[in-house]
Formats: sequence, structure tokens, C-alpha cells
Amino acid sequence: MTIKPLGDHVVVKLVKEEEVTASGIVLPDTVDKEKKAEGEIVAVGQGKLLDNGNRAAMEVSVGDRVLIKKWGGDEVEVEKVEYKIVSQEDILAVLEK
Repeated sequence: MTIKPLGDHVVVKLVKEEEVTASGIVLPDTVDKEKKAEGEIVAVGQGKLLDNGNRAAMEVSVGDRVLIKKWGGDEVEVEKVEYKIVSQEDILAVLEK
């Protein structure tokens, strides 16, 4: 099964990295110090439908590594994999190597 986002929405697979303190203690996911999350885009919609009937171009593409607002979007689970569906507006930045 695949997810096909509509409009200007994108599907992001979140990257969960464990945080470890200097003394070696692993902090649980419930300790949220930041309000952003990192993930990889796995699907992109066609773009926002404009008043004139055209679609706005998407600024991101599949495979981009992005920072998104942690509290934005909707979390979904498909075939035991967790994703977040967000509007392109909820993407804060594209991470480049």
C-alpha cells in the first residue's frame, strides 16, 4: 500500500535519533526540548490548486531530508511504519549535504 498526498501535502518518514546525555543516559522520546522534527520525504502531492486552476510548483521532492514543525501535520501508520503528513508550509528547511 502506498500513500498519495493531495494538494500541497507531503508524506514524511520521521527520523528518530536517540539522545544520549554526557553520562550515557538515553533520553526517551517523551523528552521534547525542540519543536521541530527531522525526516525524509517519501511522497509529494501535485501542488496547491490556485484560483486560476493551475497548480503551484512544489519546492520539495521525494528523498529530500527536511526539518518540519513537530506539532504540525497528522501522524499516520501504514503497514506498521509511522509517517507524518504535513502541508508544504509546515516544512521549515531542506537539509543539504
